[in-house]
Amino acid sequence: MIDLPKVAVIGGGSWATAIVKILTENLDYVGWWMRSEEQVDYIKRFFHNPRYLTGVELATECIDVSSDLDHIVREADVLIFATPSAFLKEALKSLTLPLHDKMIMSAIKGIVPDERLIVGEFFHQFYGIPIENIGVITGPCHAEEVALERLSYLTIASQNIDFAQSMAKIMECKYIRTEVSDDIYGTEYSAVLKNIYAIAAGICHGLGYGDNFQAVLVSNAIREMKRFIKKVHPIKRDINNSAYLGDLLVTAYSQFSRNRLFGTMIGKGYTIRSAQLEMNMVAEGYYASRLIQNIQEEHNINMPVATAVNRILFDDKNPSKTMLKLAKRIR
Repeated sequence: MIDLPKVAVIGGGSWATAIVKILTENLDYVGWWMRSEEQVDYIKRFFHNPRYLTGVELATECIDVSSDLDHIVREADVLIFATPSAFLKEALKSLTLPLHDKMIMSAIKGIVPDERLIVGEFFHQFYGIPIENIGVITGPCHAEEVALERLSYLTIASQNIDFAQSMAKIMECKYIRTEVSDDIYGTEYSAVLKNIYAIAAGICHGLGYGDNFQAVLVSNAIREMKRFIKKVHPIKRDINNSAYLGDLLVTAYSQFSRNRLFGTMIGKGYTIRSAQLEMNMVAEGYYASRLIQNIQEEHNINMPVATAVNRILFDDKNPSKTMLKLAKRIR
């Protein structure tokens, strides 16, 4: 692999914008696809995204931003996908080029609906991407703190360690520290699960539970995460590493966590639809909850926290009563 590959980001949201900002620290060329032509034109004229991380001035002299997906894919060696998982297939509909010769990185923290696959598996099965050409970008890292250039951490996972190390080098800068991992399945599943647990934390916050209970909740959540990942992909890993526990902690506690905010609104009495409309952002944990529930039932995994969230979101169970029952079960 060449030292400085051409890298492109697919997606127009806050995390995609943050990744573009990071990449421009070290690369002279960064491709960027987003669906909205109006958004593309605005960025070219005013040097920042009009909808997300609006305070970030982008180095547009090295950014090739376009709504033409074929153009962006054709020019890139590495594609970083940062669209919401629920809209990934829709985003790919306009693509007419093959992807088998590309390196794929998933910065998506969700599961592809219908197929019930993590993003890496989706590209492997449906686009013929070899597993060794697939990587995952996880935290602990919030886009808003990247925008503020606060010191943040990324884990770059791939079974191709050379690829992971190359991407880690590209993405490390004065406010980003990186580490590499070969656990693409564990890191990607943990990125999905932590959003569900952040919704649980938010619901409890909205209901008036305090920090003491939240600590017990998150302690149980990391144990659930460990049971789930060990069952679906049993390799040796330390669940207390930053890519797992660290990412869970920041998502469960941070003021920037959209999944925690979504849960807080549900706990305060918002309907799911009204919470989604008011946020105007995608809470990945909502879409992941039902899909993870199906997987855990298939594997017979004991996950009371994730199950409680699923019952509130999809079985119309009362948040207060459901969390009270959960509180009696966890220790």
